[in-house]
Amino acid sequence: MNDNKQAGSSENNATNSRRTFLKTLGIAGTAAAAAPAALAETSSPLPQYLNLVKSHSSTAANDKVRIALIGTGGMGIGDTQTALMVNGVEMVAACDLYDGRLRRAKELWGDQLPVTKDYREILERSDVDAIINGTTDHWHEKISSDAMHKGKHVYCEKPMVQKVEDGHTLIKVAKETGKVFQVGSQFASSLLIAKARELLKAGDIGELVFAEAIYDRHSAMGAWQYSIPPDASPQTVDWDTYLGSAPKRPWDPLRFFRWRNYRDYGTGIAGDLYVHLLTSLHCITGSKGPTRVYSTGGTRYWKDGRDVPDIQLSIYDYPKTAEHPEFNLTTRSNFVDGGGGNYLVRIVGTEGDLSLGFDSLTVHRNKFPKAPGMSIDNFPKDQKELFIAEYNKLYPPHPELDGPKEFKYSFPKEYKGDRYEHFVNFFSSIRQNTPNVEDATFGLRACGPTQCGNLSYFQKKPYSWDPINMKIMTTT
Repeated sequence: MNDNKQAGSSENNATNSRRTFLKTLGIAGTAAAAAPAALAETSSPLPQYLNLVKSHSSTAANDKVRIALIGTGGMGIGDTQTALMVNGVEMVAACDLYDGRLRRAKELWGDQLPVTKDYREILERSDVDAIINGTTDHWHEKISSDAMHKGKHVYCEKPMVQKVEDGHTLIKVAKETGKVFQVGSQFASSLLIAKARELLKAGDIGELVFAEAIYDRHSAMGAWQYSIPPDASPQTVDWDTYLGSAPKRPWDPLRFFRWRNYRDYGTGIAGDLYVHLLTSLHCITGSKGPTRVYSTGGTRYWKDGRDVPDIQLSIYDYPKTAEHPEFNLTTRSNFVDGGGGNYLVRIVGTEGDLSLGFDSLTVHRNKFPKAPGMSIDNFPKDQKELFIAEYNKLYPPHPELDGPKEFKYSFPKEYKGDRYEHFVNFFSSIRQNTPNVEDATFGLRACGPTQCGNLSYFQKKPYSWDPINMKIMTTT
């Protein structure tokens, strides 16, 4: 089992040392949870550096958390390396269905590391407190549920599930077992997201009316053309176990090592990337989700046998709720973006917008003028004079100070990354028995609408989503 996604949609900031460091670990992203109160205030258009939370600098010896990795692919390795940066975390075992990855686990974490192709052996170990589930999407629910039933906490890569009904299973199991279950969309734990949430709530951009999110790429790795090891074969890969609940097929290394390209095992652009974008939006706005989704796109360049699109566009209708007014969201991902790739989450209000990139948050403020202006050149002279007199009564001249229209926030140099903060939150929830930042309900509300988008794309019609009960409904 593997999650061989490699991060990075844009290489424009390759010289940035923090980004380079994160990419080395496989950490691409814009996100990690810190309380808004910990963020720096600004009244200047110059870049402001967000303050770090200092509450996780020390760990008692008896607070050690012992982890095991199930799915030793690119994402699983990146997750584990990041988790081990957190104080008091120890690696004790690894599992994968490809022999080469088990050897790689020993190279990374020591020859003494126990490894297996059977994840159930991991769950039987008494020295495992928590697992990282870095497997393919179609294995997420089964392994996560089994782990919680065996008394293990779970950090599960996004999307939480391949099918909505499996999400309800995970919600139920997490509640019954009392184990911490956290989805691995690190955007939920971002300093940038926390600051954007604070600014929106404070009314800095007026009333929310629209949102857009973009995640474009321009590389083979970004389009999931992952490298295939020379020794890949039925002798080195447990193919039958890998298929699991998916349709039975003869051995195909592409379907194992480039699994995101196939609906049998993954969820396409929507599950891989749009879940991140909706996670960001829902964290910022407090939304529980949209009620209607429409999606379109196609395969424009990567005609390599994949059965999912390489460009996908979706529109989401968000209803008025106690958390936010009615608004619309558009998402776009293009895997052959000749512009070089792009990442953006933009929240638009009546008096400004919030634009989140990989490393910064930019706030634009454009206060809506009280006076509407005049278009009276086509009025006769007497009517023009009457109109101006009345207009000046309604909108008398009132000089106001003109403040900065742009504010920028950036990470401090010592920031270890969004995924690091996400793991800090995960382990804190385990140690303190507190709610986590991205539980199974949040996870389903982020991935459910993207599954509606996939259904819409393939069936060429809109789909409705019930964000409260988390159910997919067709739209007539």
